[in-house]
This record gives sequence, structure tokens and C-alpha cells, in this order.
Amino acid sequence: MEKYYLGFDAGTQSVKAAVYDSNMQCVTEHSTPTVLRYPHPGWVEMDADQYVEAAVTSIAACTKEMREKGLSPENIRAIFGDGVILGIVGVDEDGNAITPYINYLDSRTQADAEELAALGLDIWAKETGNPLPNCMFPALFARWFLRNNVEFQKRGKKFLHNAPYILSHLAGCKAKDAFIDWGTMSGWGLGYKVEKKEWSDEQLEILGLSKEYLPRIVKPWDIIGHLTEEYAEKTGLPVGILIFAGAGDTMQSMIGCGVTAVNRAADVAGTCAMFCIAVDGIKPELSRPGTDLIFNSGTLENTYFYWGFIRTGGLALRWFRDNICGKEGEGAYFDVLTERAKQVPAGANGVLFLPYLTGGFGDISAASGCFLNMTMDTDQAVLWRAVLEAIAYDYIGVTDVYRAAGVDLNRIVVTEGGSRSDLWNQIKADMLNCRVTTLKTAQGAVMTNAATAAYAIGDIPDLQEAFEANLIENKSFVPDPKRTAFYRKVYERKTKLVREEMRTAFAALEEMRHVKEE
Repeated sequence: MEKYYLGFDAGTQSVKAAVYDSNMQCVTEHSTPTVLRYPHPGWVEMDADQYVEAAVTSIAACTKEMREKGLSPENIRAIFGDGVILGIVGVDEDGNAITPYINYLDSRTQADAEELAALGLDIWAKETGNPLPNCMFPALFARWFLRNNVEFQKRGKKFLHNAPYILSHLAGCKAKDAFIDWGTMSGWGLGYKVEKKEWSDEQLEILGLSKEYLPRIVKPWDIIGHLTEEYAEKTGLPVGILIFAGAGDTMQSMIGCGVTAVNRAADVAGTCAMFCIAVDGIKPELSRPGTDLIFNSGTLENTYFYWGFIRTGGLALRWFRDNICGKEGEGAYFDVLTERAKQVPAGANGVLFLPYLTGGFGDISAASGCFLNMTMDTDQAVLWRAVLEAIAYDYIGVTDVYRAAGVDLNRIVVTEGGSRSDLWNQIKADMLNCRVTTLKTAQGAVMTNAATAAYAIGDIPDLQEAFEANLIENKSFVPDPKRTAFYRKVYERKTKLVREEMRTAFAALEEMRHVKEE
């Protein structure tokens, strides 16, 4: 009897589910898009129940296809999901959402982050590895809900991330059963002791957050329940399948591309572009104000990593395709744009794109997305290259911080959707002066989830060893010294422009966004 494992990835733009066999070969997969709402400038909201619906739709499509192929969904042994580490929803006693789900794309807590940072506390860095509060942190979203959401003030019981919310519904869990794995816990940014994997009473008191609202911390492979009759009927799966606690999306991507050993680096080129480096614990030289890095615990025990980010990395690509090119949902149009952009020289004819579509942060909190320096010969191909280069430019700042701290960066593994663009991979290699590689076996977080499910149920004895044995390089992109020097020159000029010369313009533009016609 063949054994199967079901994994899902609850991302920002979709919920993808897939079933893998015991050889970790995908037998079926399906993706269902999600919807983002923008109720106010800088605000980004989602519906947590739509996440559940999308997961059910994707899983049901997988089970249907299995039967069409003559495969038995009854042989699926476990369900394991991952989700966004920087996002929460408030739930009532029954475990149902009573607030919007908000995540890292949302900037509503920027002022709160600045006020907390002004306290000058060093406990954040010592206990979490994150030296400063950040408007992307769920700890700040929780503070906002407690202060501003009437429904949560009346009936709120717990805060949950999106994957635990889905898994809880599949298993019929209530608020009293709320859980969070130790990797996703570190996505809270503040409020916990990362190396002890427990909530911090001292930090929570400073934040004004009661522990009663926080889920219990568990291991990713802990059993949290079994598939209920209701969701067995909706998904086409058998009742009683084991459901595990799950993990964070970035943590699973790290395992999937082999970034578990110290100094290995990865570019998770998804909705939020993230550049990660594996370490063995908190590094004071990286956990200091000004680095703009986030520190997290990995899925595997005693694994940790820092990452720098571009919040609207992959989202900017979708925005350009959908809103500028009018090709909403047409995935193949990315390839059309990229082929045309190959004919555009490095530097995009001087055109710059600033990817701050959901607002800026830190000393450029008023920043907004915009194209600069266009002329009459600027077309879609030029703008597309400018978008790709803009995201890569932001990576330069991250690599500079790593190298200044003594991290030896010679090779970066690129994973997720962005890894499929040879042009973008070459741009990154040139900008970062580092060999960029893709992997034949890297399939993002979903395959890692299936493997973790197999590990959780005892069918794989060593998860790290299983992935290490199957990492096969696909393509390699070597930096061109001339283009590296060129991009460095543009980067330095661009940084001065954005960080200094445009600050007054950003403030004026922000003011204009709030002007209403009388």
C-alpha cells in the first residue's frame, strides 16, 4: 500500500495544497487564490475564513484528481500546513475570526512601532534577537486589535496565525485549544524568548499584552487533532487523519533549499522577498539597531536565521502585471515581459522603481511606490526591468550588513516563484557579487510540509538528512564584474536619493494622498 502525505502552504496570494508519495514525488497539486483588501492607505486586510475556504477548495481538488488517477486518498496518512509568520487574526471562544486578518504588508502600526522603539530597551535584542519593534510584527497587530477592534474587546479570546487557523478548523479546535509552533512563534517579533521557546512575561508586560490571548507553544510535529466529519465531507478525505501543528512558511522554505547549516544563504523570492542566512543563535553584531534584519527560530530544533526583506517583492510583480499591463491572473505574461526586458540594458535606461506600494518604514515611513526618470521611449519592458532591479537593489543593503558582520557570502540559493526567472537571477548575481543557484529538487514549502508530515508520523527518521541527500543544483548564475561595479554605483546614488533627497517629497506626496475634493 502506497503512503501519501498532504501539505499546504497558506501564502499571501494563494493557498496551495499538494499530495506527495513516500518518495516525495508530487502526485497532485492545486492552488486557490486569495483576496487582499486595502481599506485605507497603508492598510492591507484579508479574510481568515477565506483562507479556510481556499484550503478546502485546494485539498478537495487534490483528492478528486487522485481518484481520477486511480489513487486512494484513504492512504493519506497526515496533514501538515505552513503559513505566513507575520500576520494574525483575533478569534472568539469557538475559534472563529472576529477581526480581519492583517499581515506584514500592513503599515497601520508604524507610529506604535516608533513609540516603542523610543523607549530604547535592550530586552528585545537579548530575548528575541530583534533589536527594534517593527510595524510588521504580530505583537503590534495584537496591540492594535486590543485598542481599536470593538468585537475583539467584547468577545476576543486568542490570536492565531493563518495556518493554525486553517488547521484548527480542520480539526474542530476551539480557542482554548489554540496553538503555535516554535518557529511561527518567533514571527511575533516581540514578546517571547526565542532560544527558550517560551513567552516572555517581562516583554508582554511592557507590550501590555496578556498571556491569556496567546496560543500555547508546541513543536511543529505535535498532533493537534484529527480531521472532523464536516471537513472530511468537504475535502473528500477520510475522517480521522492526523493533523499536526504545522510551521512557518519561511522556516519550511529554509529546510527545502538546504539552509540549515551555519552561513548558508537563501533568497525566498515570494510575495515578500526575503534574504536569509543561517546562524547558530543570536549574533549581537546582527541584532543591533540599524541592520533592519529580522531574527527567527527555524522549524528544526536549534536552528536559527536572520533575514532582510522587501515587503512588496513578489506582490510588486503581480501589481505590475495586473494593474499596469492589464493582464490579471495571466501567469504566462511574466515570461513575455521578461523576454522583452532581456533586450533592455542594465540600469533600465536610468528608470528607477521604488517598490514601496504599501508604504515605507523606518526613516522613510512616508515613502510610496513610484517610477522615476521616464522618457518618451520608456515602455513596459523598461518598466519591468526597473521593477526587477528595484527589488534586487534592496538586497544589496542586506548583503552589505551580512558581510560587514563577517558572514562569508559566496553562494545564494534562490527558491519560490522568483527562482524561475533567469534574468532576475542574473541581475541578483551581478548586484550582490555572488554566485546565485537554483535547485532541481527545491519545490518550496509544500514539499517540505509533506516531508515533515512523513517525519512527524515516523516514516522519515531524519528530516534534515533527507533533504540534504536530495539537494541537486539546477542552474548557476555568475556575477559579471563590470555590471557589479555599475550596479553598485547606481545603488549608492539611488540610496542617497531615496534616503535623503526625497524625504521632503515623500512627506508632501503623503499629504496629497489625504486631500479630499470638497
